[in-house]
Amino acid sequence: MKCHKWTAGLVAAGVVSLGSVALAEEAAQHAVNTALQSTTLSGYVSTSAIWMFGKNVPSPAVVGRSFDGSAKQNNINLDVVNLTLEKPLDEGQWSAGYKVSTWLGPDANTLNSTSSGLGFNTSDFAIRNAYVSLRAPIGNGLDFKFGVWDTLIGYETADSPNDPNFSRSYAFGIEPIQHTGVQASYKINDIISIAGGVADRGDVNTINANSGMRGVWTYLGSITLTAPESAGWLKGASLTAGAVDSGITSVTPGKTVPGTADVVNYYVGGTMPLPISNLSLGASYDYRANGLFDKSYENAVGGYLSWQATEKLKLNGRGEYASGSNGAFGEITTADNVKLLGVTGTLDYSLWANAITRLEVRWDHALNGQGVFLDSNARNAISLAMNVIYKF
Repeated sequence: MKCHKWTAGLVAAGVVSLGSVALAEEAAQHAVNTALQSTTLSGYVSTSAIWMFGKNVPSPAVVGRSFDGSAKQNNINLDVVNLTLEKPLDEGQWSAGYKVSTWLGPDANTLNSTSSGLGFNTSDFAIRNAYVSLRAPIGNGLDFKFGVWDTLIGYETADSPNDPNFSRSYAFGIEPIQHTGVQASYKINDIISIAGGVADRGDVNTINANSGMRGVWTYLGSITLTAPESAGWLKGASLTAGAVDSGITSVTPGKTVPGTADVVNYYVGGTMPLPISNLSLGASYDYRANGLFDKSYENAVGGYLSWQATEKLKLNGRGEYASGSNGAFGEITTADNVKLLGVTGTLDYSLWANAITRLEVRWDHALNGQGVFLDSNARNAISLAMNVIYKF
């Protein structure tokens, strides 16, 4: 046993015994080992290759994309490397845990969750999640998250392995991704769960985004209904409704002062199994008010169909319609508003252990008669993507 010099002096003076020092060190080591044993390391590496069909367009323009924009088209890409350390809450009455998830690579710049201001991230590093979780023994257990956590709304997620398709929907592009603040969640019973939170400025992913904007807060809440075991073939079906008031007023084009209306998101969506084995249906609706300027709007409706054809083969389809004010989904047009149609089909075949291999075809179409794709003259855009992910 090794003793610190100060501890050795106390032993020599008879103030403490060598046995008590050994017991204290053993207890400390046991506490450290226990904490480490309950912590898990996980993550993934995501890569892609994308081809956009078109003429003489080395970097084609695509609107409505989130993590597969123009810079990735006609390229072989490293998307992101995710590393996650987590100690989940246990069943104890007073339970504590944490989660730290980081992104490395180009997608980290798109996420842009730095704390260095509201500019553009170029470091290839971002914090995906970083929070302390606590459980208080109130009723069925009241859970809290303090730090950076996922938004409460949305059908899709920023983490590609957990998303039904490789490319994200139009709706994903108008939703917040994460917040810095305090979240509380409570499971009332097996059917009803609620959550709510208060966070910093909510129209950006920047951590600690309230700098210089004292008193500006984001308020968000959601309710989820889940079909119980007694629902028969509908068991497990879920429906979520939520809203996010981002607390920051929009900026009217041509003006240097903020507008007068908060940016507000509304969402409703859910999934349900179908009577046909291994077939499920999903649907979502998103609406964002004042996200571009005062009285602007963006909305998107999507339908999802998923079929686990075999143990290894899964097929996911998505159809969506989006519309909004000029500038919505990144589309600048001379028409009165934006109207987009998207159809995506994804073939997911698990040939290697821990690996996700997906082939995806996506068709986008502008319904307002404007050419907004490729060289800004095309009303259609068709892309073919291969996505390879390793999860650990």
